Amino acid sequence: MSANPQWDISKALMVARFFHLLCGARDACVTPFLTLYLRQMGLIAPWVGILMGTKHLIATTWAPICSFLAKNYQKRQLLLIGSLLGSAAAGLLLTLISPLDKALVYRFCNGSSSLMLPINTTLEKELAPNHSAGIKNFTIRTKRSQVNSRVMMGKGNPQRSMFETTDSSLPLLHVGSELKTPGTLVNLSLAERTRAQDRSLALSLGEHWLFLLSMMAVMFWELLSAPLGPAAADSLYEYLDFVDATDCYRRLWVWKLLGMSIGVCSVPVLVVQLDCFLAEDTPRAAVHFYGYTAFSILALPVCFAIPIPNFKRREPGHKAIKALSLIGNDCLLFLLAVTVFLTGATVANIENFLFWQMQDQGSSELSMGLSVTLSLVGEILLHPFKAKILKNLSSLGTLGLGLGCLSGQLLYYSLLWNWWAIFPAQIFGAISNGALWWAVDALVEDLVIPGTERSLSVMLRGLFYGNGASLGSFIGGFVVLHYSLAVLYKTHCVVLSLWLVLFIAIQSKLPQHRKINYSKLLAVDTADASDSEEGAERDWLIKAMRDEHLTGRAKNKY
Repeated sequence: MSANPQWDISKALMVARFFHLLCGARDACVTPFLTLYLRQMGLIAPWVGILMGTKHLIATTWAPICSFLAKNYQKRQLLLIGSLLGSAAAGLLLTLISPLDKALVYRFCNGSSSLMLPINTTLEKELAPNHSAGIKNFTIRTKRSQVNSRVMMGKGNPQRSMFETTDSSLPLLHVGSELKTPGTLVNLSLAERTRAQDRSLALSLGEHWLFLLSMMAVMFWELLSAPLGPAAADSLYEYLDFVDATDCYRRLWVWKLLGMSIGVCSVPVLVVQLDCFLAEDTPRAAVHFYGYTAFSILALPVCFAIPIPNFKRREPGHKAIKALSLIGNDCLLFLLAVTVFLTGATVANIENFLFWQMQDQGSSELSMGLSVTLSLVGEILLHPFKAKILKNLSSLGTLGLGLGCLSGQLLYYSLLWNWWAIFPAQIFGAISNGALWWAVDALVEDLVIPGTERSLSVMLRGLFYGNGASLGSFIGGFVVLHYSLAVLYKTHCVVLSLWLVLFIAIQSKLPQHRKINYSKLLAVDTADASDSEEGAERDWLIKAMRDEHLTGRAKNKY
């Protein structure tokens, strides 16, 4: 570490903790609320699912490549600074895109939710253009406009004119079946019918343009922001590994969760106090991106202080290939990878559409942020019991606990009757997320040789979890559109439950084997070891090697 002689471990840890805190707050300003912003702009669930799936796919593939190249060419500091500043600027591009309909933005603001008619849990259906139902849409819109006008004049709302002069392009709410019966339709003239169809066509074209612009902005933003996390994590880990302090690195996640708890609540406190529009075409939800930029600027000085180890010798760059070969050659690791993949698909759809469900039930963004904070703080408070849970339940039992809690959490979400009922379910979220990753890390340490644990763990969290989140987002949007959000969550609940049963059944048929931890064996006192043949037979090292050889032969036999 002659390249950084001024660094010591305490200073490095202080910088690392502060950097994780700021980056956690930075990401939490936007990421949990991004799908809400896209919905408010006028995108339906399939488009949102495609955008989020593309975002996960870029993070899974592009970020490791950038981190690897920056390490080999010793450009990590440049990558960190460029990613931090570039992503802050790219995130602001989304705020320059005008919403599809201003009336939609007003409807999602505080105060308009109380005027919304009862709707399904899938508001995205109302945004889908339906050319064959133009007459019915016009009738429902007319009735709703009259109801909203009367309520506004009672309340004296200054935005009364927005609801009195409702444009026919305003997406409709799904109301009761009594409005869908033929008896409620009125005879419209041919001119009115043609006008309604033209406006519906214009709405469809505008939605496609909105999707294309949003896709370009999200892709550009993710290409710049994705490399920040892996590059910083690799630098810190290698530095702490050089000074033999990797145990300290494993405790840095607490600071990121604390930062996320700050960011996910701080911006909504400001948002709920603002008007619906900050400018003519800028909704108040753009404040999330402004907060993202502010935390990026605060993290910039810390980014300069991150220790960047510059080794003269290059380490082998085939760790990813080796990790994939380990997964392919070990059946239990393969089952673990599939579990992580399914978990990524499930959690992605929770993050994408749960806030939509809460919004339809009248929740504010502050309540949504508090629900996320409850889950994050619960995970931190549960961590001291990690060793006891793993000891009493074993790694596989803890994995089953995590999957079971996640399945119960999904079932609860599918039956959610009010937005405030979300808070008890967040306890399940803390247990499921904590227990799952504790079990994954413990199994990885037990099943692989020393020195490959981190590369395999990064592979599981990046490639398998990220691709699962990508595929889940792609499919989830269409399920929400054609069925409902409740159907999507129940489907994930059934899939995870069936996979848990299948996992247990397959695992019970596998030969039981564990990695021998030679570092622990070396700690055994061998002072009384005998040089005789009988003493050598009882020697701990010979026994360990013999047991490992017999286990390998049994495994090959099966």
